[in-house]
Amino acid sequence: MTLLECKQLSKRYGSRPVLNNISFHIDGGHIIGLLGPNGSGKTTLIKLICGLLTPTSGEIYVNERPIGIESRKAISYLPDHTYLNDWMRVRDIIDYFEDFYEDFDSLRAYDMLAKLQINPGDKLKTMSKGTKEKVQLILVMSRRADLYLLDEPIAGVDPAARDYILETILSNYEEHASILISTHLISDVENILDEVIFLQNGTIRLQSSVDELRQTEGKSVDALFREVFRC
Repeated sequence: MTLLECKQLSKRYGSRPVLNNISFHIDGGHIIGLLGPNGSGKTTLIKLICGLLTPTSGEIYVNERPIGIESRKAISYLPDHTYLNDWMRVRDIIDYFEDFYEDFDSLRAYDMLAKLQINPGDKLKTMSKGTKEKVQLILVMSRRADLYLLDEPIAGVDPAARDYILETILSNYEEHASILISTHLISDVENILDEVIFLQNGTIRLQSSVDELRQTEGKSVDALFREVFRC
């Protein structure tokens, strides 16, 4: 069954087009990189899938259902900014998520906190930006969702911690689920990707499996991205 399908999806802000009639689908059990330069429409696309924005035209289906209450239950979303209250302790946030989400696994959350050496009794306001982002990622990956949408999950994390963060992602999502990762740090995530979608000026420039790209182009995803977008 198709996990995510976007049909002729467009989004405008006033007269400014952000996404232009894009269509694609994602099956379960894959990690997909959503790649493109700033302003290409990546965050807008993710917010549309979450139901935080309304399309100007087109349709989105998650588990063959239109965006709504049921589709949102299947999605675990990591935004590109911190949204948690600084005065809260980590354990309080875990309790809140456990009450709010039926599929939240608090044991998984505490296990990841321990591995990342984060004290659940600490308040967010005492943490660095990178540690706060680790906490947010732990909360997202502790849900047993069908679709994980991660917007720049390692942007604020120091290079020494990125490999462990990516391992955390790999080892804590459901086998039937898929992960859509938006990132600028392509070389860091390339080894975990099964597929890539290149967005440019609100249109899909390329969608392909990583293995097929390497075979046909003879280069890494990062090198191909730099060539396509001339970074």
